[in-house]
Amino acid sequence: MADIRQKVIEIIAEQAVLEPSDVKMDSTLEDLGIDSLGLVESIFAIEEAFDIQVPFNANEPEESDFDISNVAAIVAGVEKLVAEQKA
Repeated sequence: MADIRQKVIEIIAEQAVLEPSDVKMDSTLEDLGIDSLGLVESIFAIEEAFDIQVPFNANEPEESDFDISNVAAIVAGVEKLVAEQKA
């Protein structure tokens, strides 16, 4: 699962125009300067990288089943989706 974490961090860092080492697990997307468009682009990149479908509604992010409260929550969500897909 460490490779999932690293890839998610790389995707988020790319959107934030930061080095992956600057992305901390407790960072929020707001902390990293990622706006709603950057969030949507991040979600698309994550879906493509892991061949998963993220249950996220960009129009109503607070209604989504996918927790985007911080980097750790996003990583955990992706790990769960990948595990479900392999099951």
